[in-house]
Amino acid sequence: MSDDVSSGVPRLVVFGSVNMDLVAYVDRMPGGGETFTGTDFRQVPGGKGANQAVAAARAGARVAFLGAVGDDAFGQELRANLEADGIDVTGLRTVPGVSGVAHIVVEGDGGNRIIVVPGANGEVDGVPETDRGSLVGADALLLQLELPMEAVTAGARLGRAMGVPVYLTPAPAQDLPDALLADVDVLVPNQHEAAAITGHDEPDAALAALLERVPEVLLTLGEDGALHGRRGEEPVRVPARKVRAVDTTAAGDTYCGSFAVARAEGRSPREAMEFAAAAAAISVGRHGASSSMAPRGEVEALLRG
Repeated sequence: MSDDVSSGVPRLVVFGSVNMDLVAYVDRMPGGGETFTGTDFRQVPGGKGANQAVAAARAGARVAFLGAVGDDAFGQELRANLEADGIDVTGLRTVPGVSGVAHIVVEGDGGNRIIVVPGANGEVDGVPETDRGSLVGADALLLQLELPMEAVTAGARLGRAMGVPVYLTPAPAQDLPDALLADVDVLVPNQHEAAAITGHDEPDAALAALLERVPEVLLTLGEDGALHGRRGEEPVRVPARKVRAVDTTAAGDTYCGSFAVARAEGRSPREAMEFAAAAAAISVGRHGASSSMAPRGEVEALLRG
C-alpha cells in the first residue's frame, strides 16, 4: 500500500495547459483602437491546468502534472513554479518552440479579459504511454480545454478506462463532442460556459440540460456562488463568500481544484463547495493566478472564522 493511500492523502492527476500570464491592470478596458495607460503589470505562472494543479496541491493533495512547455525561459520558470508546490512534473514535456502565454487585462472591479496563445500546449496530442502509470490509483483526473480537443478526449478516455473519476472544466467554451462527455464524470463550467453549451442563461435550466449529458455538474456562478447537481438528487446551492475582489483570474480553477480534493477526501458536495468557496474567496482578494492561492491551513482558518 502506498504512503498516500495509507495516510488518506488524495492523489490527483492534472492533464492540461501551463502558460505564462502577462497581466496588465487598468481602471477600465480600452475601446477599439484606443491606447490606455495601465496601473500595474505582473508576470505570473498560470494556465488552467497548472492553476488547478497548484490549487489542488495547496488544498492538501499529492498532484502529478501532465502537459508540455517550450524550450524557452518561460518553460523553465513554469516548470520550477510547479515543482515549488511539490507537484510531480515527470510528465511535463519540453518541446521545441515557445511556451503557452496568456495576455490578461484586469479591470478595477477585478473582472478580466484573456487571450491565450497555446504555444507548446498545442503540441500535446494525448498522454504518452510512459506517463500513464501516474493514473494508477489516482482519485481524480482534471482536464480543461486549453489543450487540443483530441488530446482532452484521449485523456478522458484513458481516465475512464483506468477507473479514475474524470473532471472537465469546459474552458475556453466550445462545442463538446459526445465522445468526450461520455467519459466525463463531473463537468465544471461557469455560468457563461454553461450558457454557451446549453443555450440556457438561467442556472437551474442550464444545470438540468447538462445533467442530460453528464452524471454530475458543478456550476460556478461567480459572486452568486455555485450550484451542484447529480442525476436523481436535489440540486445543492452554496453562496459565495462576500469579499472585495481585486483579481478574479483563476478563481474558477481554485474552486475546481479545491472541490476535487475535498470530494476525494470523502466530503459531501455541500461540504466540498464550502471548502472551495473559501479557497476562491481568498484568491479573488489577491493579484495573479497561482500566486493568489492560499494553502490549506489558511482556507480552514477562514472556514472556522
